[in-house]
Amino acid sequence: MSATSIHRATTGISNGSQSLLHRTDDVSTTPDSGGESMSMDAQTDEDPEPSLEGGYDPETVESRWQDRWVDEEIYAYESDPKRDPNTVYAIDTPPPTVSGSLHMGHLYGSTLQDFAARFQRMADGDVLFPFGYDDNGIASERLTEKELDIRHQDYERREFQELCREVCTEYEAEFTEKMQNLGTSIDWSNTYKTIEPRVQRISQLSFLDLYEKGREYRKKAPAIWCPECETAISQVEMEDDERHSHFNDIAFDIVGDGADRDEFIISTTRPELIPACVAVFVHPDDEDNQDLVGETARVPIFGHEVPIIADDRVDMEKGSGVVMCCTFGDQNDIEWYQAHDLPLRVAIDESATMTDLAGDYEGLSTEEAREAIVEDLDDDGYLRDRWEITHAVGVHERCDTPVEFRVSKQWYVEILDHKEEYLEAGREMDWYPEKMFTRYKHWIEGLEWDWLISRQRDSGIPFPVWYCAECDHEIMADREDLPVDPLSDEPPVDACPECGHDEFSAEEDVFDTWATSSLTPLINAGWDWDAEAEAFRMDKPELYQFDLRPQGHDIISFWLFHTVVKCYEHTGEVPFDATMIHGHVLDENREKMSKSKGNIVAPDEVLAEYPVDAVRFWTASAAVGDDFPYQEKDLRAGEKLLRKLWNASKLVDTLAPAEPGEPEEPAELEPIDRWLLAELDDAVDELTAQFEDYEFAKARDRLRTFFWNTFCDDYLEIAKGREDNPSTQYALRTAHRTFLELWAPFLPHVTEEIWQAVYADGDAALDDTSIHTRDWPSPQGYEADLEAGETALEVIGALRRYKSEHQLPLNANLESVSVYGPIEGFEDAIQNVMHVQDLAVLETEPEVTTEVASIDLDYSTLGPKFGSKVGDIDAGIESGEYEIDRDVGVLRVAGEELDDELFEVELERTYSGEGDMIETESAVVIVD
Repeated sequence: MSATSIHRATTGISNGSQSLLHRTDDVSTTPDSGGESMSMDAQTDEDPEPSLEGGYDPETVESRWQDRWVDEEIYAYESDPKRDPNTVYAIDTPPPTVSGSLHMGHLYGSTLQDFAARFQRMADGDVLFPFGYDDNGIASERLTEKELDIRHQDYERREFQELCREVCTEYEAEFTEKMQNLGTSIDWSNTYKTIEPRVQRISQLSFLDLYEKGREYRKKAPAIWCPECETAISQVEMEDDERHSHFNDIAFDIVGDGADRDEFIISTTRPELIPACVAVFVHPDDEDNQDLVGETARVPIFGHEVPIIADDRVDMEKGSGVVMCCTFGDQNDIEWYQAHDLPLRVAIDESATMTDLAGDYEGLSTEEAREAIVEDLDDDGYLRDRWEITHAVGVHERCDTPVEFRVSKQWYVEILDHKEEYLEAGREMDWYPEKMFTRYKHWIEGLEWDWLISRQRDSGIPFPVWYCAECDHEIMADREDLPVDPLSDEPPVDACPECGHDEFSAEEDVFDTWATSSLTPLINAGWDWDAEAEAFRMDKPELYQFDLRPQGHDIISFWLFHTVVKCYEHTGEVPFDATMIHGHVLDENREKMSKSKGNIVAPDEVLAEYPVDAVRFWTASAAVGDDFPYQEKDLRAGEKLLRKLWNASKLVDTLAPAEPGEPEEPAELEPIDRWLLAELDDAVDELTAQFEDYEFAKARDRLRTFFWNTFCDDYLEIAKGREDNPSTQYALRTAHRTFLELWAPFLPHVTEEIWQAVYADGDAALDDTSIHTRDWPSPQGYEADLEAGETALEVIGALRRYKSEHQLPLNANLESVSVYGPIEGFEDAIQNVMHVQDLAVLETEPEVTTEVASIDLDYSTLGPKFGSKVGDIDAGIESGEYEIDRDVGVLRVAGEELDDELFEVELERTYSGEGDMIETESAVVIVD
């Protein structure tokens, strides 16, 4: 393994943010102020030891921990084949295509994966979080051509492949560093490239195994073809794109006098296919055109004659109901060609250029020929009408080029006969979110082609096949020789076993890149052929089946489906237990990001302005599976949280200085402290379930609310007056440690810095003290009256606001306070914190009068319904001469009854006794 795969990369952009360092709105406060703002003085040491002194410096902290995590291999997975698979959490991570740039999808998807990895590592201990690069195939070729300003056609295959390797290696090093800058807990000692020899061997083994099982075949047949890439592609690589075009009504002459007319009209968007016309079809139920069936038509301009045939695949509602069959324009043409044994006329070559069959149009592109043929049809009187349309055109998803259909010899994996097995495999997996299974199901149900896996490219993994030059018999490589390249290696036989001929031709095609990336579970598990045992084995059997397949919803039909196909056919098992399907990042207007729209947000720019932990906080803002917008307000909220966590940690360290080891629980916990720890138990239990279900957005929001509102804003204010109380010190320290552990998957840098500064033994190795290798918190069994504690905090908050509104200092005494609400056991806490001399708990609710403050009418509906009576209705409400019947939800006024959708009542509660009334959600407080 190369050193660069396990050590911190040193090239590329700098990560980290200055935005927390030079904020003009931050005000320095003393630790006991409870304020959120602090001075953010940057630390000046080159690599200082973790410390809570001064402000939080994310630029220094984040890069330091990223270096140490990688250099000390904190997240390395050590394989043990004897380990129980149920004790290992293995993630089948997507190998990104080497494109030279990190986009928001990489940032978002990788961070979601990291949330799962970090949680599972703390919860269960053993996690494989590997990384790979998909660096073979069309994408690598295009990158190389663009980077070096060359054309692959100008080089020998092996020479161009070497250039691809050199370019990809440079981009992979830069991409590695950018991924490390995200703070992900990837195991950089477990990496792979889809073009490396080990992976080539696995990919070729897969081919041989499927071939021997009868699941692969080579056939000369129509295939989907990309003229730009000059290669066959599979159905999954074709997508529909709305394009402008024209419908053309073209007249065809009828040969002979058997029909009731001399000509008929065909409507087409592709007149350039007319030279490839081999037949005309009419639906058997089309009464208007039945006279044509059995006749012969003459193709305009080109003059050749074709039969007119009945077939129920004709769409009678489209155009004139008469359609020409050309070899080939679409799937129907292919089906008709095969079903009716039609001749083959190839008018378009592999580069979308017209062939000699097109006569005078030879050498023109399809677009040029289309316009020239239409013009000549018009001149010769065959063009009867032409109008603009917009319609869906099949294009290659990599280059947006409209596809063609060409006959060629290609290799296929047979999948259509196993569609039900693949559906059942999908049902065996847990889907997060569940709705994504529907996409998988619909894709399989709509399959019309077997999986075409051969590509006519210069870069990729070669087919391990030779062919007899005499009889075309297929000669497969021996397993022990893999990987092989038939262009440079000799076949394993001296003579053809079928005919005895001794000359062979090498297969020049390479595998589709998905044929290899679909093997990632087997690649990471070390799948290989054991020649001695004559069976396949795995070097890391404890990993398979993998626990999680994380990926975007746009490649369900690409990567997920093909992985199920390959692994099911090889092992008979589903390759992973669960899938986590994430959505796309949109711009702030919820539109898809694209270069053409100019709405791309570059991750480099985001990471240069905001701390990584703030960006990670933002990535957890949406439910898994949903597309969601990039919004800077979420990043700013993440920054504020980092300051809140840092300042709260400093305050806790002041109120309850840390001591070595776990804090010891005092003999007696006071009710408010026990209540906090019981609430913490409840939060830990809920957060654990949310992490297990990949509900990161819910977990983030639940944790932020409890930490920010309950702990920081309420409990810390209580604790500041009780810092010498052993019960409060224990609760503070226990809660703080737990909060750091709970935040660790979301905010790995700041939690590591605080943990090392406060709790870690500086002499110990990092892997023994890192917060990310600690056990995930578990409920400790604290019991308390949660309702009473929550109400007590509401009362304290209400009294704090009361003092503020009356310009009283927080330590001002309140002579008498009465509370109606469940606060049993927390009376002392309320009195001590808010300096209440006499606190009374009321048995019955104070006399509170509920009155109507106002009645708002919906005049947009009221006017049309009641007309001139609206004035009387207003007058009745103004004078108070009305009745509200809450049982049936009507307002009676001015002799009319108004339904509840026509009005809205605002109520006001008033207290007529002595003192001031304050209401909370669960209590009524009277301050006398």
